Amino acid sequence: MKAKELKQKYLNFFKAKKHAIIDSAPLIPENDPTVLFTNAGMHPLVPFIMGQAHPFGKRLVNAQKCLRTQDIDEVGDVSHTTFFEMLGNWSLGDYFKKEAIEMSFEFLTKELKLPLSHLAFTCFSGDKDAPKDKESFEIWKSLGVSEERIAFLGKEDNWWQLPGDGPCGPDTEMFYWIGKTDPPKKFDPNNKDWLEIWNDVFIQFERKGNNLTPLKQKTVDTGLGLERVAAVLQGKKTVFDTELFQPIFELIKKETKSEVNDDNIVSYRIITDHLRASVFILGDERGVTPSNVDQGYILRRFIRRAIRHLKLLGLEISEIDLTKFANLIIKMYQEEYPILGEKKNFIINELNKEQEKFKLTLEKGLNKFSKLASFGDISGKNAFLLFQSFGFPIEMTEELAKEEEIKVDISGFNEEYQKHQELSRIGAEKKFKGGLSDASEETTKLHTATHLLNEALSKVLKEEVKQKGSNITSDRLRFDFNFDRKLTAEELSAVEDEVNKIINEAIDVVREEMDLKKALESGAHGEFGAKYPPKVSVYSIGDYSKEICMGPHVKNTSELGKFVIKKEGSSSAGVRRIKAVLE
Repeated sequence: MKAKELKQKYLNFFKAKKHAIIDSAPLIPENDPTVLFTNAGMHPLVPFIMGQAHPFGKRLVNAQKCLRTQDIDEVGDVSHTTFFEMLGNWSLGDYFKKEAIEMSFEFLTKELKLPLSHLAFTCFSGDKDAPKDKESFEIWKSLGVSEERIAFLGKEDNWWQLPGDGPCGPDTEMFYWIGKTDPPKKFDPNNKDWLEIWNDVFIQFERKGNNLTPLKQKTVDTGLGLERVAAVLQGKKTVFDTELFQPIFELIKKETKSEVNDDNIVSYRIITDHLRASVFILGDERGVTPSNVDQGYILRRFIRRAIRHLKLLGLEISEIDLTKFANLIIKMYQEEYPILGEKKNFIINELNKEQEKFKLTLEKGLNKFSKLASFGDISGKNAFLLFQSFGFPIEMTEELAKEEEIKVDISGFNEEYQKHQELSRIGAEKKFKGGLSDASEETTKLHTATHLLNEALSKVLKEEVKQKGSNITSDRLRFDFNFDRKLTAEELSAVEDEVNKIINEAIDVVREEMDLKKALESGAHGEFGAKYPPKVSVYSIGDYSKEICMGPHVKNTSELGKFVIKKEGSSSAGVRRIKAVLE
């Protein structure tokens, strides 16, 4: 079964079970400082897991674009990719464990016809905070699963929660035997021939400090990896052997005039994964360009690592042309993701600019590295020299050093980096490894304040301001908008006064659900370039502001406190950035 057929079968199955099909959210999340990229289907739905009503009801299903940066160094093995598609279904206060497990089991054994003899399962073993998940265990048994094929594991494996306080709960995971022999009678979760293919999360508690209390709304969240399950259904040894990757392999083979073998297979996989991820990042609704911070840093790292591995496969630097790969990947995916076709020129142009920039310094940088490596370990200063003068991401220097069996002084590099950059790579790394959205009281207030700021800018500057992006932490808001000059001190003061005037008027914040067309016709504003579903939430602050938004928001503007602008500056050509706080 091809991946496309698997995806459609999944969506159709849950649609028949009364789930509404929702679109994939963008790869780059809105107003979320905890992660750089959407890393699970659950990620965009956190406000609804927290209890906010979803416009499409209590049962949802979709295929979500995801990207996990913690897997970068794992790319090259049989199953890890950075970009992937996650199939998921949700129950927001509707069905719970019994129905969720029964539907998962039915889809695997009836729809996909996977033999029960090759399946195994894990459940939460319980600890001093939360009880053992005997309920899931008994449900699996009632479906004909033997006790020997069910293992109980601890929080590290079978528990989900937001960073810090918030909703949490146990999960049950499903595994498929991919070994060459018949599957063993007893399930050993440490045996690598058991491949995890699906995960059902049961969000039933709220954590406050060290205390867990039952949630009023119990949520089911599931995630099935499209690439992994496609490989299983096709009897392939690795995800890279499926039609999702093989056309890219063939182009690498053609361009490098090499044949895939045990010595170069890792390079093939890295190039394929990184360029696929790069196209989807550039082609995202909130697409970014290569840079030395945040999402742009990851994108730059992908592109430059792919270039280096093409060189390792024997392709001359002057002959490397990543745009050929971009054209192929766009062609492969634009039917399912039309935005890739719409943004084709942007993707090609940005990829071309970045490759030409790196091609100019790669050869010189490799020569410099060889000279430095001849003296032994690479110092922090020399690692930073390779970064600053030759454009080598620190991870590339680490990779080169590993091949030479020498070390790199990472802490020394970070000291040098922090001297020259506004944001250190360490700060960015904290974001890569973060969890889901922060839905605290502080971020909720700042989210609402962002709506007021958007409207206040239009009123003070006397021209329509379009939101170009935003980022909210528990401490501050950051708001990007189209404007071609620096704001004066008088204008900034007027914007502050305007926002605080509305706050002091104690206006109710009202949420409505309506069709997207009706929302736009009613005058509701949306983020520039954002893709919205057919049905949306619209937040109105009296007659002052009306915006399409997924929330969360306060009930009344009087809850916000005092609005203070801390900084205004340029974000990019024609785009200004304001940072502000609530006191």
